[in-house]
Amino acid sequence: MSENERGKHTLMGTFYQSMDAKGRMTFPAKLREIIGERFIVTRGSDGCLFVYSCEEFEQRAERIGKLPMSQARNFQRVFMANAGEVEADKQGRILIPPALRELAGLDKEIVVAGVSDRCEIWDRQKWEEFNGSVDLGALMDALEGLDF
Repeated sequence: MSENERGKHTLMGTFYQSMDAKGRMTFPAKLREIIGERFIVTRGSDGCLFVYSCEEFEQRAERIGKLPMSQARNFQRVFMANAGEVEADKQGRILIPPALRELAGLDKEIVVAGVSDRCEIWDRQKWEEFNGSVDLGALMDALEGLDF
């Protein structure tokens, strides 16, 4: 998908999924239509996993590679070393690598959220705790003056 096409198809929505004992989960068809059937999963922030199209991940890797080593080395280690390519099977299921499942504390109840240029995979309980902790008033105050 080209840069222009991605801009027309923002990743959004919240999808409640289940993970089986082997670490397989159905990745929502609505998001796969935009991100593709093959994509990159890596360690995210706040206890979730980030999911990028292969093209978006490559663009981010290039930008990270241009940063001074003193600023980027730890981020490179976390972002790149934990990344893995996954591909949806005929049923739309993906296998989350065991190390990433452990990092995000993924077990059975999973949430997949479309977040603009990426998706996030959360343990459902962590997702609900995160959403419960967000102060919308403070968030709106932070956006003031940003032409939002």
